[in-house]
Amino acid sequence: MSIEILTLLFFLALFVFLFLGLPLSFVLGGVSILFIWWTWGPEAFFMVAAQTWGAMNKFTLVAIPLFIFMAMILEKSGTAKDLYDMMYLWFGGLRGGLVIGTLVICAIFAAMCGISGAAVVSMGAIALPSMLERKYDKLMAVGCINSGGGWGILIPPSVIMILYALITGDSVGRLFAGGVLPGLLLLVIVSSYVLIRCYFQPHLAPALPPEERGDWGRKFKALKAVILPVSIVFAVLGSIIFGITTPTEAAAVGLLGSLVSALVYRQLTWKLLLEASMRTFKLTGMIMWILFGAYSFTAAYHGMGASHLIENIMQYVPGGPWGTIIFIQILVFLLAMVLDPAGIMMICIPVFLPIIKAHGFDPLWFGILFIMNMNVGYMTPPFGFNLFYLKAIVPPSVTMGDIYRSVIPFAIMECTGLALVMAFPKIATWLPDMFFK
Repeated sequence: MSIEILTLLFFLALFVFLFLGLPLSFVLGGVSILFIWWTWGPEAFFMVAAQTWGAMNKFTLVAIPLFIFMAMILEKSGTAKDLYDMMYLWFGGLRGGLVIGTLVICAIFAAMCGISGAAVVSMGAIALPSMLERKYDKLMAVGCINSGGGWGILIPPSVIMILYALITGDSVGRLFAGGVLPGLLLLVIVSSYVLIRCYFQPHLAPALPPEERGDWGRKFKALKAVILPVSIVFAVLGSIIFGITTPTEAAAVGLLGSLVSALVYRQLTWKLLLEASMRTFKLTGMIMWILFGAYSFTAAYHGMGASHLIENIMQYVPGGPWGTIIFIQILVFLLAMVLDPAGIMMICIPVFLPIIKAHGFDPLWFGILFIMNMNVGYMTPPFGFNLFYLKAIVPPSVTMGDIYRSVIPFAIMECTGLALVMAFPKIATWLPDMFFK
């Protein structure tokens, strides 16, 4: 059977089972085993075990449960509430100030924990009721949490970046450094959009009345809320960038910081540790099974020789190398609307990375673009993870339709940031080149 027909059947089977609602890990692994048996025979099943064993022997994987456990501890420790109270005092006097404060906290949380769900859940529970109570437009309030909550996979440390490094063999430290400036760029772009829109439409996010803004004494006293979070950020990122620890060891440093934070807030209880541990086991188990299935999928896909077919197809994309980059970004954006980001990465990176290298582009820059696109995928309908996190915690007055509509302007801003990083690669490569020569 020709490679073209095999490729069509391979991906058709994948998408059919995914749209039937079957778990991604079992779809990836099951389809892979079926096609390995079909094309090579049962004697090729050893490849599945070999791929799984190779994946489990990678020391970098240890960082994933550590960062997830760190995020679970921070989510419950009270750190987010104190941060929000501080931002409430400092930014409340601006039109849209509570939205800006929420975005800043999302960026800080992203720099502490490495996953998107922690900031979405924390800000949805703490910031959203406060904004709605003060007559903020619900689409503006929900949209900012949805947007900022996804930055956890871009602003280091990031679990998705670790997965990307495992697939490509790139340096985790360089990827972490590459995500800093693009993450800050998104914060500036989205915050600027909020300020400009609220200036012309003040009813969307009115400034707090003077009696609620607090005096300068209260404002400076509230700044102590940032000491622990900033310390954790510097401990994690600083130890990696300055070569003190590996990214895996830095995850342990961050976890220690989160435990100290919970202790300071008097939340470090056996109940907290049990809840955080159980959620960590569940999330880590899900990621590991996706990895197992994805490695098997990659082996089967390359074994059929279908990657060469994709490379040949990409040669017919108009616009040369830049046309190829734009085509890939559009394709990934569409996939991110319906599939899990980790799964998209496992399926697409082995196909696209050789093409990117053949065109002479920096793989690290492409990796940052890819992860920024995944970030947009977390917030866009119909299956963006953040949409469902929000639906679980919003009040009844906020419908799923409201959540979907709130995405539009913020997704446009995120795509603007993606376009800027695409046009100016130094935004992603300057810090890695400086610290990792």
